[in-house]
Amino acid sequence: MSDAVLHKVAAFITRQTASGIELLLLAHPYAGNQLPAGTVEENEDPRDAVLREAREETGVNARVVAPMGYLDEELPRDKLAIVKNTIVYARPDATSFDWARVPRGNWVRYERAIGEWTQITYEELDQYPDAKYATYRITGWVPNDALTRQQHRHFFHLIADDETRDSWTQFSDNHQFRLFWAPLAALPEIVSPQNRWVEYVLGMTNGQMTNDK
Repeated sequence: MSDAVLHKVAAFITRQTASGIELLLLAHPYAGNQLPAGTVEENEDPRDAVLREAREETGVNARVVAPMGYLDEELPRDKLAIVKNTIVYARPDATSFDWARVPRGNWVRYERAIGEWTQITYEELDQYPDAKYATYRITGWVPNDALTRQQHRHFFHLIADDETRDSWTQFSDNHQFRLFWAPLAALPEIVSPQNRWVEYVLGMTNGQMTNDK
């Protein structure tokens, strides 16, 4: 197992309205209401990463108001994170066939280990939460140094440079997201574990996030 830490980011993008501060959320077609978030690329600064992720997932050009802390995230006992783009082999042998890849940043399920190899399973579920079945599954072997149990999540407060509509769609990560603004004082249900990110950041700010630049 690698000692590397997988760095992630999440964007709290806000705007000021006559009725108060609103937070930008995305409705995932299969996984509930979420914050724009993603993986820091190798040799990328987290501040640059959150601006890139915000632009990719929302289409909004934004600026960082302030960092909002971080969490060392504990992965479930049976989960590992892919810390570098990796080939998935049919056997614990680099000469076996290799028809699949798993990108950096994804979580996989631990199956078993042999020497310098770990067998993992990557799954896409029909919906989250309350999945009924897996729609896509890869099982195979990856080198141990492609895996980590350590994940560090950076939070940033952003504001949009451009005027935006109340709701719009954005295609990213092979999904069509619906973006919408929600009152910070009355947020809709946000999927786990992101609901805990919101609690953490709002706890830091006593529930107040201003758009002061």
